[in-house]
Amino acid sequence: MIAFGPIPSRRLGRSLGINHVSAKTCSYACVYCQVGRTTAKTLDRQAFYRPDEIVEAVREKITQVEATGDHVDYLSFVPDGEPTLDVNLGRTIELLRPLGHRIAVITNASLIWRDDVRKDLSLADWVSLKVDGVHEGVWRRVSRPHPGLALMQILDGMQAFAKDFKGMLVSETMLIRGVNDKPPHLEALADFLGVLGPGTAYLSIPTRPPAQRKVRAPDEADMHRAYRILSRRLERVELLIGYEGDAFAYTGDAEQDILSITAVHPMREKAVFRLLEKAGADRSLIDRMLREGNLLSVTYEGDTFYMRRIVSRE
Repeated sequence: MIAFGPIPSRRLGRSLGINHVSAKTCSYACVYCQVGRTTAKTLDRQAFYRPDEIVEAVREKITQVEATGDHVDYLSFVPDGEPTLDVNLGRTIELLRPLGHRIAVITNASLIWRDDVRKDLSLADWVSLKVDGVHEGVWRRVSRPHPGLALMQILDGMQAFAKDFKGMLVSETMLIRGVNDKPPHLEALADFLGVLGPGTAYLSIPTRPPAQRKVRAPDEADMHRAYRILSRRLERVELLIGYEGDAFAYTGDAEQDILSITAVHPMREKAVFRLLEKAGADRSLIDRMLREGNLLSVTYEGDTFYMRRIVSRE
């Protein structure tokens, strides 16, 4: 399903997601990815869906959402792959404009050194750039990039984009215990972000089952140390360490809602049960989906999550 949600977002309010890239087609294979391991690592931009097909799916989903009395704050390109691999990203953004909603793109920034990618991203209202590592070794250990990528080229591309972008630019750094949470790297990260100048620099931690199950969040002291280091160079730093809530949208078909959301956004058990309650359904639906192999149940840090079954999660 191309359009899903809206889902509760700590940054974007009620975010209607757009899943416009084939499952786990990405330029990175991040150790913490909540969608699973990358099965198609590539740098080639390609067409996945026709722009008009995406727009129609979004329009239909908005109609369903509004019919329930819910609303949409942002249309967010947040697929289970890298959004800038879609060669039609810019054209799709242009066609979505008449729908009257703000548009966000959450990207790993791996292709931002390309002129055409920066041009496409410039059409959005809000862009998040992933900056998990500014040291070569850290970047490779966390992001596990395509061999054709070069870190300095990416960092230079971010600077070029930030210089000209007219919308809201933010950065996000996923902190991994023992990998990118130590002072030398954090000082270098703060120096880079201080020049980049994002409106907000977000520091996040793994809160859902990661691609590599050994991945863990830093302890509380290390998280706050990271916050202090970045705050010395940046006006606005925020920690994304809280639970975003259970207010997932129900649009008329509980099974399809769960499958479309969990393809990209693993749901806590509590959130799934709340959605079932809205739909007038019960646990038997989840039991059937698990039995039929459409859904996976995964435990991480003491919480149970439900995830749509795709190859990268096997």
